[in-house]
Amino acid sequence: MRFADRCRSCGLDFAAFNVGDGPAAFLIFIVGAVVTVGALVLDGAAQPAWWVHLVWVPVTAALTIGGLRLGKAWLLAQEYRHRAREGRIVK
Repeated sequence: MRFADRCRSCGLDFAAFNVGDGPAAFLIFIVGAVVTVGALVLDGAAQPAWWVHLVWVPVTAALTIGGLRLGKAWLLAQEYRHRAREGRIVK
């Protein structure tokens, strides 16, 4: 998933920001935990047929895709707010 090159409202250049894959890795841990706990609770409480658990596939995809957009946007906002730049070694 990519960001636009510039903000439509203010023209801020997003090329200077490095959002990378950090939000994706962090989000996968969160979504994985939520989905796993949800599946275990559902199975323990209702003991549904095995095919009922297929509902977790679209739930996982929706949470990951929706959360990834929010996570990357949040990280970009934090970099802008704190003026984060690459480190430089002063000699």
